[in-house]
Amino acid sequence: MRIMGLDFGSKTVGVAISDALLMTAQGIETIRRKSPGKLRQTLARIEALAEEYQVDQIVLGYPKNMNNTEGERCRVTLEFKELLEKRCNVPVILRDERLTTVAADRSLMEGGVRRENRKEHTDRMAAVLILQNYLDLLAFQKEANPEE
Repeated sequence: MRIMGLDFGSKTVGVAISDALLMTAQGIETIRRKSPGKLRQTLARIEALAEEYQVDQIVLGYPKNMNNTEGERCRVTLEFKELLEKRCNVPVILRDERLTTVAADRSLMEGGVRRENRKEHTDRMAAVLILQNYLDLLAFQKEANPEE
């Protein structure tokens, strides 16, 4: 079993994948599209990656506002979630993604990645953070309830 993590943006989708033991998340690519509404190729690429990595579940970043309200990006993300579930035929779990892009950018900065090169990696790194957060939650739940 593997889980895919996605950081869905208006022009890019960062993609991460878990290891088979569901312990770590690795960034695998950033999918780019020319227009925010053009999702066919994006969905096809995610479907191909889900098949290649034998994904059983997708974790999709949910972009709530800092005050915990849901704005336009949440609505667009919910629509994308429905398209993903139909296309990939796996459950899609929403995870709060507040500050993951900021954390990803900071991590790249601390890693010495030059400013002009950071954008190339930020979305993929944000997907890693979203997925790793979810994997850590699963591990915590398993530890708290070992008989399940």
